[in-house]
Amino acid sequence: MAAARVLRAGGCYRRHPLASASSSASSGSGRAAERGERPDSVGLGFRPPAHSHSDWIGPPDKLSNLRPVIFYVPPEESALERRLREARQEAQASNQRFWARHNRAFRQEKEEFIYSRLKAKGLEMRDESGQKATLNAEEMADFYKDFLSKNFKKHLQYNRDWYKQNFRITFLMGQVALVRALRWLRWRKKNVEQ
Repeated sequence: MAAARVLRAGGCYRRHPLASASSSASSGSGRAAERGERPDSVGLGFRPPAHSHSDWIGPPDKLSNLRPVIFYVPPEESALERRLREARQEAQASNQRFWARHNRAFRQEKEEFIYSRLKAKGLEMRDESGQKATLNAEEMADFYKDFLSKNFKKHLQYNRDWYKQNFRITFLMGQVALVRALRWLRWRKKNVEQ
């Protein structure tokens, strides 16, 4: 189905304009969007062409491992479409913040755990050949279990927030789709009458 098609272009993925009811949404400030600039792509390592009329999906972020989306802003974006775009941007920013913090804490605590276990065994972080010393799977399983149980409440809150954001986005997408369908029906009725 053409609506689900994703195209690869220049190291980024361009979402087909029909990929979602909200593909007409975009991030970026009003003035910059009017000039055809995409300020939201600054610092992401990629910039979609100014003539693009699609959402663009960038390479994974180094901290969060999430792929950032630069949303297309149509010239005649309605207030409802703008609300949908902003809700999608807020959800993306919230996910980015959570997973960047989570992954940073995970890496730090993992290194500390490995260091403490190796120190308890009387070993150094690097062996004689200069290779990084590792722990066996059972020892690492202890770390993963502890880390997950320690962060259970954070994950629970994140999931609750994620569901709230997605219900809001889905509701707005339904409203946008309904408005577009009604607009199309009025246009068709008008053309049939002529």
